[in-house]
Amino acid sequence: MSYFRELPNLRYPSFLREKGSSLDYVEAKNLFRRTKLRDDLQNNFTLFDKYEIIEGMRPDNVALELYESDQFDWVVLLVAGITNVRNEWPLSSRDLYHYAHDKYGDSLNSNMFFETTEVKDTSGRLILPKGKVVDQDFTIPKPGTPNATINPVVGISNYEYETRLNDEKRNIFVLRLEYLQEFVNDFRELMTYKESSEFVNKNMIQTENTNITLP
Repeated sequence: MSYFRELPNLRYPSFLREKGSSLDYVEAKNLFRRTKLRDDLQNNFTLFDKYEIIEGMRPDNVALELYESDQFDWVVLLVAGITNVRNEWPLSSRDLYHYAHDKYGDSLNSNMFFETTEVKDTSGRLILPKGKVVDQDFTIPKPGTPNATINPVVGISNYEYETRLNDEKRNIFVLRLEYLQEFVNDFRELMTYKESSEFVNKNMIQTENTNITLP
């Protein structure tokens, strides 16, 4: 992921055993320097398109499809608000099965909960919508049949539940191609440092060296 190349650098006192003196520093990427998409921009449909992640697609595959370069996978994730790819990106069918099997074991196909099925009367009017979580023995009067009841309930297994959660992750918003370069330029500007007591240059700051012993 080229995201880490976009991060500015940080110099901090070395704690390595092989350091030459207390004045030695180590350079690393500043992982604490983060940005997020402004909440008010999420509803700006001139900037974004809805996108469905199909089976087996990774962030770099999506970036290659949308921006003709897999190096912009970090743009896909940042715009989608994804910070943990492992937990927030949809799994492939194979990986989902193994994940669910590891989680539930022999209870993989056991019912996690029960929900209603759709019920309409003889005129086609909706009486009961589907998808309402209910008890297994939930009943309602049978349409058109006095003194009779029905049990419009279906069990949802642990595996089906995990599949639903996984499918919900497939729908994201992506940045339109024509705004990509402006987005990257703005991101890079936000990543630069302003002058301060820690300032070395716009891409580097240096933390206080507490290893130095003053006389």
